[in-house]
Formats: sequence, structure tokens, C-alpha cells
Amino acid sequence: MSVRDLVYGVYEKRLTAKLDRSRMPRHVGVVMDGNRRWAKSVGEQIATGHQRGADKIHDLLGWCEEAGVEVVTLWLFSTDNFNRPAEELADLLRIIEGSVRSLADTGRWRVRPLGALDLLPGDFARTLKEIGARTADNPGLVVNAAIGYGGRQEIADAVRSLLQEHAERGTSIEDLAQVIDVEHIAQHLYTRGLPDPDLLIRTSGEQRLSGFMLWQSAHSEFYFCEAFWPAFRKIDFLRALRDYSLRQRRYGA
Repeated sequence: MSVRDLVYGVYEKRLTAKLDRSRMPRHVGVVMDGNRRWAKSVGEQIATGHQRGADKIHDLLGWCEEAGVEVVTLWLFSTDNFNRPAEELADLLRIIEGSVRSLADTGRWRVRPLGALDLLPGDFARTLKEIGARTADNPGLVVNAAIGYGGRQEIADAVRSLLQEHAERGTSIEDLAQVIDVEHIAQHLYTRGLPDPDLLIRTSGEQRLSGFMLWQSAHSEFYFCEAFWPAFRKIDFLRALRDYSLRQRRYGA
């Protein structure tokens, strides 16, 4: 073991010991950004960067379990990602499918694919839905795998679902306009039935949401980390938890 590893281990234990366990987030969302830049920085192919990023997910979920987190939302593939070059897109979807399968195969977590799944290739979308059904009764963390996800798309889909529901009931537009409120829309989001995220983490140094959980993040705390996602370490996660635990959440009050 190197001196660096020893120092890292001591620092990790110090961070863990100082965490206020009574102030841990219940739901953590993660924008796993920087796979391509990490690959470029170490002279690897883009696909290698995506694979290393996928491999990191199991580590993150283990850390979340240790911290008592109940729900994790991972942004694996955005609606904007459809614009990437065809070869990279094929590699990325293949790696994501393998990653989601590996999460399901552990039997540890409830894996909930969410997003505009109908925009994905048919076989892939069917696989994701099957995984969601197969893991629905698993114990442990709820793992939302956001694939084909965009915050604006989610809100549009929620409103469309709400309108369709009331159309089937025979509700007129005039009557619906009189009663529709925030909760009506929230009941049709991809994350319906789950708590909103307490903490949103974005890696790679970018300080923006890029459309991630636009509706649900109204009162979330944000933490931006400089590390590219494949290089994200446990101490980076612990720092995010420490930072979160020290904040005073006011919810607009």
C-alpha cells in the first residue's frame, strides 16, 4: 500500500466520522458528467470513458447505502444525447444497457428506468421495462435510471398524461382548468410516489442542471464537483454529504 493510499484512507475515515447522520439526504440525484473528457485526459477511447463511468455506479450505490440514502436518481442518458455521432451513440446505449442489467442482477436494488423510453430503440426499451418489473420487489435502494430523460420532456409528458386521464373521465377543459394544481401535475411525473431529491450532485466542474429534474429540484441543494465522473471518489461523495449536512434548508421561508 502506498503512502498516498494510507493518507486517503485516513482522510476518508475522518470525513465519515464527522458526518452528522441525522442530517443525511433521503434522495440523491447525480448528473454523471465528464466521461468523454476523462477519456481524453488519459488518452483512452470515448467508449472506454463511458464504460469506466458505468463501472463507477456500483461504488456510488454502495456509498449511498452506507450513508442511509433511500433513493438515488442517476442521469445515464439525456434526450440531448441522441444528437451524438452514431458510433458513439451505439456504444453508449450498449454500455448503459449492460450497466442497468448488472444493477438488476445484484438483486439488491429496485431499478426503475424512467424517461421517454419510447424514444429509445424498441428492444432496449422493452429490456428496461422488463428490468423495472423484475426488480420492483427487491429490497434496498430505489435506483432511478434516467434514460432518454429531459426535464422539459418530463413536464410535457406529465401534462399530456394528466390531460389524457381527464379526457377518459369526460372532464371538460373548462372544469379541469378550475381544479388543476401543482399536485395534479406531480402525480404524473416519472418520479411520482417518490420524495423529491434533497441533494443533486454534478461532476466535471459544470455548474448547471442542464434540465435534470427541473420540477423536483425546486428545493434541492446542489453540489458541484470538479472531478470527472470516472474519477469520482468516495471522499468526493463524503464531501458532498458533509456540505449538505452543514446547510440550513429554508424552503423559501
